[in-house]
Amino acid sequence: MSQIEKSPPQPPRSPHRAAVPPEPLLQPLEPPTKRAGRAARLRDLSASAVVFLLAVPLSLGAALATGAPLQAGLIAAVVGGIVAGLLGGAPLQVSGAATGLLVVTTDLVQRYGWRATCAITVLAGLTQLALGALRVARATLAVSPAIVHGMLAGIGATIAIGQLHVVLGGRPDSSALDNIAALPGQLAHPHPTALLIGAVTVAVLAGWGRLPGRAGRWARALPAPLVAVAAATAVGAGSAVPRVALPSWQVPTLPALPEASVPALAAAVLTVTFVASMESLLSAVAVDRLATERPGPPTGRLALNRELAAQGAANAVSGLLGGLPVSGGAIRGSANVRAGAVTRRATVLHGVWVLLCAGLAAAALELIPLAALAALVMVVGVRMVSFAHIRHVQRHREFPVYAATLGGVVLLGVLQGVLTGIAVAAFLALRRLTHTRVTVTKEDEGYRVRISGQLTFLAVPRLTRALALVPAHTDVVIELRGSFMDHAAHEALQSWSAAHRAHGGWVTLGGRSARPLAESSGAHSCRPWTPWRHHECTRTAPDQGPAPESSSQLLGGISAFQRHTAPLVREELARLAREGQRPTQLFLTCADSRVVTSMITASGPGDLFTVRNVGNLMPPPGSEASCDSVGAAIEYAVEVLRVGSITVCGHSGCGAMGALLDSAAPEDGEPTPLSRWLRHGLPSLARMQRIGRLGRGEVALCGRPVSDDQERLALVNVRQQLDHLRAHACVARRVAEGALTLHGMYFHVGEAQAYVLDEATGRFRAVRGEASPVRA
Repeated sequence: MSQIEKSPPQPPRSPHRAAVPPEPLLQPLEPPTKRAGRAARLRDLSASAVVFLLAVPLSLGAALATGAPLQAGLIAAVVGGIVAGLLGGAPLQVSGAATGLLVVTTDLVQRYGWRATCAITVLAGLTQLALGALRVARATLAVSPAIVHGMLAGIGATIAIGQLHVVLGGRPDSSALDNIAALPGQLAHPHPTALLIGAVTVAVLAGWGRLPGRAGRWARALPAPLVAVAAATAVGAGSAVPRVALPSWQVPTLPALPEASVPALAAAVLTVTFVASMESLLSAVAVDRLATERPGPPTGRLALNRELAAQGAANAVSGLLGGLPVSGGAIRGSANVRAGAVTRRATVLHGVWVLLCAGLAAAALELIPLAALAALVMVVGVRMVSFAHIRHVQRHREFPVYAATLGGVVLLGVLQGVLTGIAVAAFLALRRLTHTRVTVTKEDEGYRVRISGQLTFLAVPRLTRALALVPAHTDVVIELRGSFMDHAAHEALQSWSAAHRAHGGWVTLGGRSARPLAESSGAHSCRPWTPWRHHECTRTAPDQGPAPESSSQLLGGISAFQRHTAPLVREELARLAREGQRPTQLFLTCADSRVVTSMITASGPGDLFTVRNVGNLMPPPGSEASCDSVGAAIEYAVEVLRVGSITVCGHSGCGAMGALLDSAAPEDGEPTPLSRWLRHGLPSLARMQRIGRLGRGEVALCGRPVSDDQERLALVNVRQQLDHLRAHACVARRVAEGALTLHGMYFHVGEAQAYVLDEATGRFRAVRGEASPVRA
């Protein structure tokens, strides 16, 4: 059992509670208190400035890489910040010119022209709005990560190769293959000044985050792209190199549909939609995970469908205004989180700053050399090829899918590359499903049949041929090393097992990854996948006659363990037998049969050292000798096993607590062992009565009142037994050393709800299951 942690109080769920209202379209910007609101506004303002300084060079570089008007990148940044920022479901994600779409946009500009590209962007945005309304965002994330990372890596490689030509003083071609073919000649005759500017940009980008000492910490407050472009501009000052040329702002011309066939237009729209949606949703998840890992209050739940619809609205507006396609970006979003943004205010403000910069600082932007922007975009493309992702997909045996997608994107295009990756992924999945290896080996005790891979109907002929090699009247161990077995394979294996047993043989399922057969032989009615419930797991199957006696039920359960569970835990128990027990927790609870410690603590063999008695009592030192059993267990756990935690757990409906409440009645005859034992609970009863009489407060449950005196006494008893524990010398010494912690716990059987004691307040707080922050 993992160490019990204190959690903030949460109201209990009630079936009669009113339905939670849906989240508003715009989340509130103002925190509840003035002080917190002022601090949040300052953090958002600071973060918006950081992201603005990062977004301007990235937006200009994206426009340069696609061959679009340079102001198109700034329009995308403004629209992405304001529109997607206000409407999106990821409050801290920052949207702007889509880096994942640079290759696609470049091809569209060269093939259809800029106005047609804007029209395709508008149509893609409308498609995203429709997909968001249909709530399919989660389905988009179902694409294999190997395909997604391969697509982004292929796009990044294509970007880097094309922009390298600009850094060397040339012009990129329309095809990645043409750029690769022309690269040797370009390397042989570079433009010295452009190459110097590009080298300075790359050097600053690579080294800015590695500056040591206090100066480095202060320097990292400025985004590396801004510093790199500024340094490159200073180096190239006065030289004759191409620079940014922003056209005068005019009323944007309306987009125009391209002169293309309907299938070609649909393919272009779907490509922009797919890539922009995947980049936005993956970035939203990454930024949300980054935000939840930092200390401080949560930033709000992630709504993927709302984010997808917001990206569609931003794309539609950006296309109408003459801007690049928009998507959420992990680079901008992570910078926003690390800069301390609290609400969506930072995202919106960043768009406002870009708008003001485009209108008021155009002269400063026109000093930037194009080689610096090309080097910046080239580095972004190189970083899209992540070696961490390569190692990840290799570990999951999906590198062929990654490589096929990457190569397809570079050689054929984005949509064709993704389709290539999907085809390879489907082929590998089919191969894994059909590739099964069955081996039969003779051992001293009998025969061993190893089945590796998925066991489907396609493998039944191979399986039956192998099983036919096993002689009758022999012991056979069958190891199932796959994770799937269909009905046909199950029936074949079960039929052979029954026939082998009928001829005097014995069949055992074993192995590290074995999965037991769902056999119906014997008096046990459970199947391997059946959890315990309704107390029916060890009862006779309906066709096996009358219900068994208690001894038969017990033997049925043991038989089920030997048949279904023992093969799965034998290796772990053998390890524990060799190494000895090393539990880190001691769990003291009641002997009540309804309290299943391994179930409510999700623990397994070797995890808990458990002490159970009537009433979960811990007699204090100096009690009568008949109580040495519990004290000895505590001493053994603390001194020999060196556990780090002791938990005292009471429960609802405890018979011992009911007997203590009735103890005021006169006893007839000699005290029984049970009554003598319950005397150790009298201090708990006296404590409850003293608390109630003097009004000094009492233990309580967070979120609901204590139901009755029996539950109140069970809660008080947990606190009292913790005090008894502290009175033992070995416990007190380990607690003083900081090597042992004590916890109180209460389990309500009827609610299946565990509560943990906060000793500072005397309140038992409900332990809640972890919920996913992502909501569609």
